[in-house]
Amino acid sequence: MTDTASPLVPGEAKALLAPPRPALSHDWRRIVRIGSIAALGQAFIALSNMPVRLDERLIVKPVLSLGYLVLLFLPLAVGYRQGHQTVREGVPVFRPGLNEVVGGFSCGLIAGGGLAVLAVLLANFDLREPLVNWSPILLDLLAFGNQAWFAAVIWLAIGAGMGTVGGVLRLLGPTSRRAVVTMAIAVAGAAVLESLVVDLAEGMGLEALTDRLYDRRGGVNWNSALGLAGVCGILAVAGRGRLRQARSRHAELQGAKRTQANAGLMALAAATLIVLPLFAGKLTNELLANVGLFVLLALGLNVVVGLAGILDLGYVAFFAVGSYSTAVLTAATSPRIAPEMPWLVALIVVVIITGLAGLFIGAPVIRMRGDYLAIVTLGFGEIIRLLFLSDWLSGWFGGSQGITMIPAADIFGLTEVSGTDPRRVFYLVLVFCALAIYVSWRLERSRMGRAWMAVREDETVAEAMGINTVNVKLLAFVVGAVLGSFSGAIFAAKVGSVFPASFLILVSIVILVVVIFGGMGNIVGVIAGAAVLIGVLGGPKQPGLLIEFSEFKLLIYGALLIWMMLARPEGLMPSVRRTRELHQQEMAQDAWLRGEVDDDGGGNRPAGPPVATQS
Repeated sequence: MTDTASPLVPGEAKALLAPPRPALSHDWRRIVRIGSIAALGQAFIALSNMPVRLDERLIVKPVLSLGYLVLLFLPLAVGYRQGHQTVREGVPVFRPGLNEVVGGFSCGLIAGGGLAVLAVLLANFDLREPLVNWSPILLDLLAFGNQAWFAAVIWLAIGAGMGTVGGVLRLLGPTSRRAVVTMAIAVAGAAVLESLVVDLAEGMGLEALTDRLYDRRGGVNWNSALGLAGVCGILAVAGRGRLRQARSRHAELQGAKRTQANAGLMALAAATLIVLPLFAGKLTNELLANVGLFVLLALGLNVVVGLAGILDLGYVAFFAVGSYSTAVLTAATSPRIAPEMPWLVALIVVVIITGLAGLFIGAPVIRMRGDYLAIVTLGFGEIIRLLFLSDWLSGWFGGSQGITMIPAADIFGLTEVSGTDPRRVFYLVLVFCALAIYVSWRLERSRMGRAWMAVREDETVAEAMGINTVNVKLLAFVVGAVLGSFSGAIFAAKVGSVFPASFLILVSIVILVVVIFGGMGNIVGVIAGAAVLIGVLGGPKQPGLLIEFSEFKLLIYGALLIWMMLARPEGLMPSVRRTRELHQQEMAQDAWLRGEVDDDGGGNRPAGPPVATQS
């Protein structure tokens, strides 16, 4: 059965169910359109050389690699997507049946045709000149070592098969579908996180478990994959009701009980983050430290973008100012002045300098709105980098040579934090992340936070209500700049050197993607976004768990950003307030259609047709 309840309104009634549609009663134009888009996507992915580069990473040995997995995903996705039904209040929804299977087969067949046609073209024409990225190995990979005609036939069959599987998923009930998806994600996740799991297992003395789970050459063993999938499927079925009940009980808590429950969850998360590095190796701690630095940057940008609604594309400027200020104040190799301050003393000065930089950048542009504001902040971000790079200021900041031999961060004379010990770096980052989370949480619930959100929703109305929008937006810039300076100061001590090339505009874009993907305005969402994107794919120059994706991470960032804007604009873990802002009209019209409201307060019914929600 398809879960037809709207996710936006708790307690909404399920849609009426009608008998299944006939097997061939399709909108064939829609089928062809969806399949053709998937076929073009398949050809694009193949020509980007992604399957060849990712074929080295095994998922299930010896039957599936990551390279083939990216080619199997699109036919499966469109096969499932074509069975989607738009839910409207009072309009029946057809029960899933053979119609969904036939539609999935058709979409998958067309999607597989993209690779079939590509294989024929690669075998018969020289495409190296217009398509410089594709590798000759691609044809051999598509044909499984056989001839081009075999590649054409096999990918038509594979596409049709995966599309059919997607259609069959529509026939499953919510519990069964959840179990199947959990099993697939568990096996793929275990393979993708192999280096992390092995590193943690070695720290905990569980090498025997990883030796049994993984093959010596990488990838999950076939027998282990079946066992892992079975266990995770059982847990998904057995634990779903309990998890739902636990979430419901937590949502029903009020007052002091809810505060105590939230405090307990935060204490559990803090204890996990404190204990985990003790059992992790250098690889995992380095990864955690990099993720923590981007969490700190994303929390600062979340204040500017998520709370105040100011689209800042030059946020890397504050990161650069924090790093260079720390280098000048602490390093003996600073070109003009070298006070060689202790790191903690220098941090106080860095906060003041970066706060002034926030005022300096924010004051000229704060009266601008929308695209103009975004473009000007983008320009200021590049201006700051070019100033550090220029010969004019090379006597202060070293120009293209940067500043090297930056000392480690001295913490009260008790310990020194440098990049040679990533565990200490992570603990230092964790302390500042906790500080940034507390500051963001308090500001969000303060009078200033409410003013920021009012400006974000409608600046004109906020100004009419008496809010000084200029001062409010300037303060958002300053707070975001200060939080960004923390990350810059830690980065300088961790790396031991700073160069202008470390502060490209790409850093701002990646941080913005993290905030949008996780959920603007939600602290937990921002942390989750950084953990997923930076931990798995890596930052602009920082490696993630999937090193094979290094040259494709920008492509994936762009695809994720487009998908989030179209399918889930509120983010992966959105705040309730942000969700209501984005879906206010849909929620009002759904409530009117259910008869919960008679008018909009002025005797007028909401305008517009009934708004569809997702099934």
